[in-house]
Amino acid sequence: MALDHKPLKHLLGYALARASIPTDQVFYASIGAPLQLRRAEFTILCLIEANEEVTAKRLSSALSLSAPNMSVVLDRLEKRGLIRRAQSGADKRAQFLHLTPEGKALTAQAVKIARHMEDALHAKLTHGERALLFELLEKVAKQAGGG
Repeated sequence: MALDHKPLKHLLGYALARASIPTDQVFYASIGAPLQLRRAEFTILCLIEANEEVTAKRLSSALSLSAPNMSVVLDRLEKRGLIRRAQSGADKRAQFLHLTPEGKALTAQAVKIARHMEDALHAKLTHGERALLFELLEKVAKQAGGG
């Protein structure tokens, strides 16, 4: 017998949590297990690739991760040889993050997979519905400070 979800259907957090179940499963099967990447690691690699002079502090702020948690993830990526830290020439206190050649290759592979991994999840949405969904989620993220 199916559970009655009516008491929770009005809660955005509940709807997001339910929607994250199949998306997490697809991510794990497509990228997580084959490439040994966690979602946060994938996100960080993509952000480093797309942004020059990115620092751990900027990533922490953008992803709402504490500095210690960000440090753990970056250490793990550095140990795998996917990123390197380089001291800023202008500000000796700042360390910029860069992808290594291995990191660039893995990120490119993961992004290529990511372009198609959610196709089945979006199959029941029209192009307009999908665009609206992403637009609304972006609004929620920005309102919550996830800029």
